[in-house]
Amino acid sequence: MSVVTVQLGQCGNQIGYEVFDTMCRDLHNTQGFCSKRENEIYQASCKEHFFNEDKSEVPVARALLIDMEPKVISQTLLKAAHSGRWKYGQHSHFCQRQGSGNNWAYGYSVHGPKHEESIMNLIQREVEEYDSLSGFSIIMSMAGGTGSGLGAFLTQNLRDAYPNSFIMNQVIWPYGTGEVIVQNYNSVLTLSHLYRSSDALLVHENDVVHKICAKLMNIKQISFRDVNQVIAHQLGSVFQPTYSSEDSFQYRRNPLGDLMTALVPHPEFKMLGLRNIPQMPENSLAYTTFAWAGLLKHLRQMLISNAKMEEGIDWQVRPPLSGLPALEKVSPNKELRFNTSIANLLILRGKDVHSADTGGFKDPALYTSWLQPSDAFCEWRTHRAFNKYEKSAALVSNSQFLLKPLDTIVGKAWNMFASKAYVHQYTKFGIEEEDFLDSFTVLEQIVASYCNL
Repeated sequence: MSVVTVQLGQCGNQIGYEVFDTMCRDLHNTQGFCSKRENEIYQASCKEHFFNEDKSEVPVARALLIDMEPKVISQTLLKAAHSGRWKYGQHSHFCQRQGSGNNWAYGYSVHGPKHEESIMNLIQREVEEYDSLSGFSIIMSMAGGTGSGLGAFLTQNLRDAYPNSFIMNQVIWPYGTGEVIVQNYNSVLTLSHLYRSSDALLVHENDVVHKICAKLMNIKQISFRDVNQVIAHQLGSVFQPTYSSEDSFQYRRNPLGDLMTALVPHPEFKMLGLRNIPQMPENSLAYTTFAWAGLLKHLRQMLISNAKMEEGIDWQVRPPLSGLPALEKVSPNKELRFNTSIANLLILRGKDVHSADTGGFKDPALYTSWLQPSDAFCEWRTHRAFNKYEKSAALVSNSQFLLKPLDTIVGKAWNMFASKAYVHQYTKFGIEEEDFLDSFTVLEQIVASYCNL
């Protein structure tokens, strides 16, 4: 089943390019630690979901590029074509001459309605090319105007037009230090609207990815492309094929549907986080070996302690013993909260993958009391290595991982709103104060729901 990737705004288009390029480079990787036949099936499965074949036999990304300014789209189309590995479709983009000025209201209330017909026609033409549709993967930023405002508007339209298809939003969480003065307003409005329309929000925190670049990838001067490539590696590790039947090497047919089934058991809980292990510079891979036991031990503790990367894991945080609360007093001045999950999906790729023992992720103490581990935990595997890593693991988690950053954004936005700072920039485009209050209410309810897991 096909997945349509919608790349929105500057951020979404730049990351989308890196995602498809990562997938294509992975398909050309000959060190797959699997048989030639299995590798061919893997390649065919990836292309079925994310690429079309044209007469030149160069894979064509099943993607739509949308921005209100032409520069980034032109650059992205050119880079893909020059790669020689893949390209975008000839009529797969929509752009205008004026951006949204980092204003969510302008993207949502002006660009959205003005260009709704053109964009939805573009999407319809793309969807009609496919025999079967799994759904939409929308890549967008929360901080700016086009990705966030137009992204929220478009997600609502897709939900109305394709009520039986899955929608997953890949949401880029802004730097805490600030990219845009009104980014907290934009973020609050984006999240609250997406929560009504999307099936799941897979969040990528810029601050976390930046630390991965600095501490794990050893990059001295970090560029946006470095950050985007880490996000692309993470997304590829989730969306590249995995077995649905280990005996016959059959790969999953419905990638978005299977993700939703595994991770979103209740519509009140849609926030997903992603952890990858290992992550390191490519020139270090030849000198490093990994054992599944060590990788999974570290990944489990990252989940428990809510560590976003392998370096700096707090090993003092432990699951509560039976009958005890999840809050442990470690010292008089320090409280460590155990990260409770509603669902976890573990994806293992590479050499000797079926020797990996995942029993540690089936501990009932990891999950909310109203779900059994058999319902809350799922694992996918494949012998096929990903992106030159001999062994790698990804954990997609529906848990309390985002409580602190979400509470911080809501708090900062509320403080600005209480003093009416910059509110006039939104009201002049039709977003009223009541819309802000509704958004705060939605997000405060999300925080409360996750707090009570």
